[in-house]
Formats: sequence, C-alpha cells, structure tokens
Amino acid sequence: MRFVSFLHDGKQRIGCPVGESIVDLSKVDSEFPTDFGLLIAQGPQALSEAYAAAQAASSDAYVAVEDVTYLPLITRPSKIICIGRNYAAHAKEGGVEPPSYPEIFYRGASSLIGHNQPILKPRCSDKLDYEAELVAIIGKRARHVAREDGLDYIAGYSIFNDGTLRDYQRKSSQWTIGKNFDDTGAFGPEFVSADELPEGAKGLRIQSRLNGRIMQDANTSDFIFPMDDLIAKLSECMTLEPGDVIVTGTPAGVGYVRTPAVFMKEGDVCEVEIEGIGILRSPILNEV
Repeated sequence: MRFVSFLHDGKQRIGCPVGESIVDLSKVDSEFPTDFGLLIAQGPQALSEAYAAAQAASSDAYVAVEDVTYLPLITRPSKIICIGRNYAAHAKEGGVEPPSYPEIFYRGASSLIGHNQPILKPRCSDKLDYEAELVAIIGKRARHVAREDGLDYIAGYSIFNDGTLRDYQRKSSQWTIGKNFDDTGAFGPEFVSADELPEGAKGLRIQSRLNGRIMQDANTSDFIFPMDDLIAKLSECMTLEPGDVIVTGTPAGVGYVRTPAVFMKEGDVCEVEIEGIGILRSPILNEV
C-alpha cells in the first residue's frame, strides 16, 4: 500500500498514487480522514480499507500530480524521534567511534516540509548540510516491546532529508538547535506499507544526490541499530504511538567532512532515493 499527503484546491488531502495521478480519498468517500496521521491512528484495517477503496475508485476521484502541493507525509506527528550515527562509516567520518547505544534527538513538526517543497537556507548560516535517511512510521501503541516483536509495530516506511545547520549543531552538546530550523526537514512523498518491503526495510540502497552528483551511497543493512532493536530500545523509555516518526540515521558522505566542505545553497536541488520507496526531491532557497 502506498499513500501520500497533499494540498489540492487549498485543502489538505490524502490519497494513493497511481502513475502520474493521485486518487483523492476525500472524493471516494467523505468519511475518510484528510490527515494521514488520523488514518494511521485508526489501525491497519482502516489503511487496508482506504487502499482498497482507492483501487476501485472512478476516474473523477483522480487528480493530476502537477496540480497538487505535497505535504509532509504526517504533518503533525506526536513524536519525531531521530537517531544519530546509525551507520558505522558515518560515525567514523565524524571522528568518533560507533555508539554502543542509539544517539537520540527530536525534531519539531514546524521544521517539516513536503516533497518538491524548498528547504530553506537560513539567514544566519551558510552551513546547510544534507542527510539521506529512512523513516519508520509506528502503526500501533508500543511500550516495553521485546526485540523479536519490534517489527510488528511498524506500519510502513518513507524518506527523510535531515537538513542540518552544522555550525548551530555544534553550538551545544545537544544537537537539537541545528536540526530544527524551519523548513529543513523534508519528509515523503510516499508511505510504503511494511509488507511491500524486506523485513525491517533491510537491504535497501539509500542515496543522496546534490545537483545530480551522488554524495551518499549506502545500504540499510549497514545499520548499527536495526529497526527491531530501535523499537525495543525506544519503547523501553517511552510509549510509541500510531503516527510517530522514527528517522533512522544517515550514512557516510555528508557535506561537512568533505575537502572542501560541500553545503547546500540557493539554486541547488537535493534528492534522496531509497530503493523500493521512491525519491524525495528538495530545491534549496534562501530564507527571505
């Protein structure tokens, strides 16, 4: 199953992509929610029913991709949990040993943008870096989950570009400020249900490309903390709720470690591609 979140005629919608079109679920049945987070909260059966309805929809429920504005897949998650240094090569390129426990930080919903929407380089910094990341989306309430059951709580996956202000990241021992500038967290475009991908989204190629140049090229099999382990460790601390977003870390090849350093600037286009999920595209603009 695949879903997207978008604006059409100024209204928030969710739908299912079909080629160069999207089936607008609100045109199929007005009882469907128009917020994907609300649909996730209704449980797996609701997802399946919505997807089945989209597959049976008549042509008048279709809207052209070029007529929509993509939104972050989930616009207001209750939690956006980010994992740092989850690829050993990325930890080493930053001059540290791979962690023995996940490095965890949060993003706020106000930092999120959708596919094809601009990542903003803020006025105060020229050190805006890219980070290609796999996203896991929680499908049911999870607390004190055993590792062997961890994957049962993941509804599906998506893509994230964790745009980071490297100078602000280093102003504090905590990374939060460098990870929460407005319009720096690109998220989407598609939700792909877990049953369409390898178990735990393992073995997927992940790339970032800046103006067509490959910057990061790795595989989700290289996780230090795979998905089942992350669910177990996080749920030991907190209750994971339907629609919560886990951003699982970036591989080696980020801009700040290069010689010379490579940072995103106005006019650039950054793409993140994950095998089996799709491409997340972000033009770069200066903050006005």
